Amino acid sequence: MNASPKSPPSAAARARKPLYYGWIVVAAAFFIAFVSVGSRHGFGAFVNPMREEFGWSFGLISLAATIGMLANGVFQPFAGWVYDTLGARKVIVVGLAISGLCTLLLSLTPNLLFLILVFGVVGSIGMSAGSITTTGALLSRWFRRRRATALGMGTAGASLGGLVLVPFSAYLIEAADWRTTWFVLGAMLLALGVPVACLLRNDPADLGLQPDGDQEPSEAAGPSPAGAAQGPLEVESWRDSLGSAPYWQLTGAYCVCGATTALMSVHFIPHANDQGIALSTAAMAFGLMSGLNIVGVVLATALADRFPRKHLLALVYAGRALGYAALLLAPAPWSIWAFAAILGFSWWATAPLTTSLTADIYGLKYLGTLSGITFLAHQIGAAASIQVAGILRDLTGSYHLPFAIAGSLLLVATLSALSINERQYSARYQPITTSPTPFTT
Repeated sequence: MNASPKSPPSAAARARKPLYYGWIVVAAAFFIAFVSVGSRHGFGAFVNPMREEFGWSFGLISLAATIGMLANGVFQPFAGWVYDTLGARKVIVVGLAISGLCTLLLSLTPNLLFLILVFGVVGSIGMSAGSITTTGALLSRWFRRRRATALGMGTAGASLGGLVLVPFSAYLIEAADWRTTWFVLGAMLLALGVPVACLLRNDPADLGLQPDGDQEPSEAAGPSPAGAAQGPLEVESWRDSLGSAPYWQLTGAYCVCGATTALMSVHFIPHANDQGIALSTAAMAFGLMSGLNIVGVVLATALADRFPRKHLLALVYAGRALGYAALLLAPAPWSIWAFAAILGFSWWATAPLTTSLTADIYGLKYLGTLSGITFLAHQIGAAASIQVAGILRDLTGSYHLPFAIAGSLLLVATLSALSINERQYSARYQPITTSPTPFTT
């Protein structure tokens, strides 16, 4: 019997497009953020167990996290430059491998110097190579019209990491011990994070694709789509950006961002313990904060593809200031849960908004380097806040003073974001041109 001829494909089958590989890159960035940031932000759960075993003060154990923030920040511009030169996949794979190995070694911690060296220096350098700053620069190449949305989805993995891995770390510390917990987190980074990072591709052009999955270079959609037009500050050298106001407005606000989030990643759980709240309950509150941030990140970045990004960025900083006010003014334990609920919508939302706004104003050519320098400021603020909070906790017996300082700084960051002249400098609001516009300040 002769086989019947194949019927022609239906109109629906012909119209169906294959999955754009950019969304696979988004999913990989999401998972990388989940395992790397989630394991790193669990440090607060280790503070009291390690203090009790070694007899360290809050100031001493904060020193390891402080040096970690500084090492991570100082190396970030170099990681961004390597990303701009060699591509994202090599940088991120090596960075995750270093982070995973160092996390494994933390299970062997014999003294403070070892903790500072492994967690604070080597592990932090590895983390800078595999950070959301690097993946953010990568996603900016894969998306133009939906850049903020893609960045938000990639960053949301960090929130899920806090939601899942911080309570998991606290549970495992109570069920086993802190050494076993470090080992499990390190094994997770090596066994899961590194293979997923191998799925990354450096540029849609490497696969013969256009940003956003368009069939042809896009000149449609929106008032002036990012990537179809060029802003007056788009740079041919990353140094050119350092002479313009928007870069420092973004960077200054991001410094405050680092100070007010890293402070909580290290000191939120110890503060809750000071209020008589158990380790597991405090970790659940931290997890709630991270879980709600998934909603905050996705919502803020989706709106940022439709409205001015600076308004969303300012709103995020203002919301975070309100969370600190609740933490200081509400009675415990309500203050802990109120802070977690309010800050939950703002924790990670600043990262994709800052990266996308930087890309809109300064272009993609040196986005890795520029984002690295901005992240250095973020980490300087983070390091200062962690150390100052630890010292003030030892001196005053509470965290009220450092929390009050953090809330005040957030008001400054709100004004800094609002003062950016986005409509003048962002490529989203420029007429489409066929030749580059000279750099001006």
